[in-house]
Amino acid sequence: MSSGSTSSPSPAASPKSGWIATPSADVPKQIAAIAAWLADKNKIAVLTHVKPDGDAVGSSISLTRALNLAQKNIGIAAPSRARAWYFGPRPSWMKRIVGETPATNIETFDEIEHESCDAVVIVDTGSWTQLEMIKPWLEQQRGKIAIVDHHAQGDADITERRVVDVASAAACQPVAELCRVVLNKRTLRELPVEVAEPLYLGLATDTGWFKHSNVKPNVMETAAALLATGVDHAALYVNIEQRERLPRLKLLARALASLELHDQNRIAVMSLTKKDFAETGAQPADAGGFADHSQTLESVLVTAVLTEADPGEFGMQSAPGAMLTKISMRSKAVKGSADVNAAAKELGGGGHVRAAGAKLYADLAATKAKVLAAINRHWDK
Repeated sequence: MSSGSTSSPSPAASPKSGWIATPSADVPKQIAAIAAWLADKNKIAVLTHVKPDGDAVGSSISLTRALNLAQKNIGIAAPSRARAWYFGPRPSWMKRIVGETPATNIETFDEIEHESCDAVVIVDTGSWTQLEMIKPWLEQQRGKIAIVDHHAQGDADITERRVVDVASAAACQPVAELCRVVLNKRTLRELPVEVAEPLYLGLATDTGWFKHSNVKPNVMETAAALLATGVDHAALYVNIEQRERLPRLKLLARALASLELHDQNRIAVMSLTKKDFAETGAQPADAGGFADHSQTLESVLVTAVLTEADPGEFGMQSAPGAMLTKISMRSKAVKGSADVNAAAKELGGGGHVRAAGAKLYADLAATKAKVLAAINRHWDK
């Protein structure tokens, strides 16, 4: 998911679900256990959350590639034992990253209803709300699922086999370790560049290209190791961040034109309607990153971007007479800011202290009122 401050590395549990973070000292052991469990699996689905971002794509593609490279060493004859699955709107740059890696874009549940796998690995999420479209299928895979994540919220009933490394800035950090073990490499510096590149992508994008408050020494150490494999940082940045489409820029203009300041100019809210998307020709994935622009205002501590959306974009059911609004929140890593993860949890979502989101069956006006109220209950003490 989108980047922001990570939570404390100490074990933490979501009161609703019993979701418990993996103690940092136990992460290597749990990663090794998942790698051992995967070793003899012939057909593996690698999944991530709806509307994948850089960390979701990077962690899923790198693991898919590592599993397929490893099969030659363990005598598995399948053409490609692992395949990445995606659903929901996808970023415009995704095809360039996926390349020839086996991947399936799922549009409806019917496409996978009768699929069978030996194992399912879910990366960068452990929440039913982000897996809703394929939840019925996942419920049929009990005992076959593993999760590798870094978020402090999730649903423990998906599987007991999981690593939740909240000390990591991106899911790509524990996934990098899983790739290393799967490929039997001594260090991350020995990873093949085709595995290291998407890992670097996920780490870079979930830290805002290393400018967010979740950048810690371990982030830079992982980045350095991945660069040592031959990853071209400059080319990757150009391919991801400097390939804007004109409709996205027109949509950004609409978002900025809608900007409102609240609570003594500490909260910035931008709103996007379905009409904005239709008139600019933009796609749902084009609104990513808009919160960063209003955060440049000196007085603003918290930004919320509210987007009208179709429930089907997220694999959700339509509620009669209700509009779905997607909420994306960011807070500055400064004294007196707010815990947007806590605010998002009140709204049925979650994420990180400095970056979180949710979805509400409500129109823009009603959603705005709820978001402002939630933020105002969670200013840093």
